[in-house]
Amino acid sequence: MKLKFWKKEEKIEEKPKEEVKISELEEICEDKEIYEMLFDTMFLDPRKIGTSMQEAYENAKKFEEAKDFTKAALWYKVAGGLAIYEGNVKKVKEYFGRYEKLSGRILPILKDPEKAVKKAQEYYQKYLK
Repeated sequence: MKLKFWKKEEKIEEKPKEEVKISELEEICEDKEIYEMLFDTMFLDPRKIGTSMQEAYENAKKFEEAKDFTKAALWYKVAGGLAIYEGNVKKVKEYFGRYEKLSGRILPILKDPEKAVKKAQEYYQKYLK
């Protein structure tokens, strides 16, 4: 005697494709390259940092003089992010340049900091009122 097992036919429902949401920053940047420049360096709301660009820079110098290069690099990165917020391209180059030397990481923002800071300023004017 043979036993037969029938498998119930499963209906496969296609899920509707989810719409990919882009962030406000991506929307303003329009260019993937500029977005990548700002993605890892820009603070979306720098008002919440609780320190000024000058204080961050002084902390970075203090740690660099103490040979604590990890903390110095961190503070240079914070100072650079705050320089973006203030729209100071010269300081962006200086602080992120020091960050690169201390951390060994390469930051895309240093390829074209003027363009990146300009787009960041557009973001800040639109979303930080």
